[in-house]
Amino acid sequence: MKENTYNLENTQAQMRKGTLDFSILLIISEGKVYAGEIITKLITANIIVVEGTLYPLLSRLKRVGLVSYEWKESKAGPPRKYYFLTKEGEGVLKSLLSTWSEFNTSINKLIKKYEKGN
Repeated sequence: MKENTYNLENTQAQMRKGTLDFSILLIISEGKVYAGEIITKLITANIIVVEGTLYPLLSRLKRVGLVSYEWKESKAGPPRKYYFLTKEGEGVLKSLLSTWSEFNTSINKLIKKYEKGN
């Protein structure tokens, strides 16, 4: 690939990566959920993520105090970690919701201008 070629796939991946924390916090805010359910909900929302990406992200969110977990017995095998938002996580999610709303409004204005011009 030439050095001055635009890397569309990289930009698309960065856009997805930039919203992954937010998406996961939204899912966890619905109630206690284990990693497999998080992945299923992300896939249902057409956000593709693999376990190798999810587990380090959940560990980071726990380390910074936004989520916590508890172990629960499973009928289908070993106990599972069920994640939930902490008070700090709820506050951060509210801030992210506000930021997303402002950002979404701004981007939609630009899209409308683009669509009018094309």
